Amino acid sequence: MNTQELDQALNQQILGGDIMGAFEKYYAEDVVMQENSAEPFVGKAFNRERELQFVNSIAEFHGAAVVASAVNGDSSFSEWEMDVTFKGGARFKLAQVAVRTWKDGQVVRERFYYNKGN
Repeated sequence: MNTQELDQALNQQILGGDIMGAFEKYYAEDVVMQENSAEPFVGKAFNRERELQFVNSIAEFHGAAVVASAVNGDSSFSEWEMDVTFKGGARFKLAQVAVRTWKDGQVVRERFYYNKGN
């Protein structure tokens, strides 16, 4: 599969509710993930725990959508909107852009851009 097909397959698996399955299938062992300008998080094991914390913090998932996407070489970009209620009762509509770098069919780098005020 090319980068566009891989990115679409990953996004569809996430949209289908299988966030952790998508992570296991599409992320490299040495993946580097970053939130805005924060220090990057290195390694699949460490980032798996971060993903699990996010998934486990959700009480109810109301929906998500990829509203725009693009591919340039080995890089993909997708704009996301999500509507979730977190445990404790706070409901949020989240908007973010995910920028991914792909190598050998897996994400080796992912950076999220979002407004912390959401």
